[in-house]
Amino acid sequence: MDDSELFAAAHRLPTTKRPLLGLTILVVEDSRYACEAMRLLCLRSGARIRRADCLKSAHRHLKVYRPSVVIADLGLPDGSGADLIQSMAEASPRVGVILGISGDEAGEAMAMAAGADGFLAKPITSLAAFQSAILSRLPAERQLSGPNELTDEVIEPDLLAFQDDMSHAAEVLNEAEEGQTLDYVAQFLGGVARSVGDSHLAGAAAELADARNTGRPVAAVAARVAGLVQERLKQKVAI
Repeated sequence: MDDSELFAAAHRLPTTKRPLLGLTILVVEDSRYACEAMRLLCLRSGARIRRADCLKSAHRHLKVYRPSVVIADLGLPDGSGADLIQSMAEASPRVGVILGISGDEAGEAMAMAAGADGFLAKPITSLAAFQSAILSRLPAERQLSGPNELTDEVIEPDLLAFQDDMSHAAEVLNEAEEGQTLDYVAQFLGGVARSVGDSHLAGAAAELADARNTGRPVAAVAARVAGLVQERLKQKVAI
């Protein structure tokens, strides 16, 4: 069954196989790989998905409609997803369910402090975990009647989305200077690399982040990161 067939049935009540039928989920995420994972998770769950890749785009979406659920990455190219979470949590009417998402260990505390209802740690591959994070926070009238048998299916996004992320990182690195742009590149690549299991790229991204945090020279490590990104673009594979 393809996307159109699933979403044509979105008016129906949720089922055990499609527990999120009728919900619209706004995913605010700059990584194409992470977005592809979210698309597959929503598709398997019956939810309609809308996507924004930055704060500006997310605010534009929210001015037009109010989604049932918002899943916001904390590291975005034009600011912190925590600020978006706080503004949504304080808005009236409030979005029904607000979840933060990050590959950073400190992400959960940051998201919850901003007013999120919950948190998803990257990489998100478990269909059951994704559905539970949303279902457990829906109001009683949106809950499934009867037992909810969640599947333990694992989602595996297409690695072409990883290539898109490498292209994006290469463009940013080409224009990066010693400042917030490098901080963004470090967290972006770290999250993507961990999601695909690329330990070499993840380690280089962590080294860049540490150099920025401790005030050490970053030229050499930034060049190493840029070289690894170019290697992956040429290889057309994740690792």
